[in-house]
Amino acid sequence: MKIIQALIGVATIALLTTNAPADAAKDYSKKCASCHGKDGSGNTKMGKKSGARDYRDAKVQASFSDAEGIKAIKDGVKKDGKTKMKPYGDKFSDAEIQALMKYIRAFKK
Repeated sequence: MKIIQALIGVATIALLTTNAPADAAKDYSKKCASCHGKDGSGNTKMGKKSGARDYRDAKVQASFSDAEGIKAIKDGVKKDGKTKMKPYGDKFSDAEIQALMKYIRAFKK
């Protein structure tokens, strides 16, 4: 019985992990690409207006930690009292936000 339970647990984790990249790409496309660009460049009308950074640039990627990126996704970004990015903590689970962070890191060239 314990072996069956362990196998079910491993299978569940494998399924969740397998779907994460596809879900992150879909989530990014739905909520992030309009500003940050499908390619992470920030080269969109809204991205230029809000000052979205080019996530393809290694220097940009090095300028923030995963924890800082996750906080920005969850809590949004404000600068000089103006909202630059709205918060998505109520739209995505912690696991989805972590998957988005990994997806964003993959833009680095």
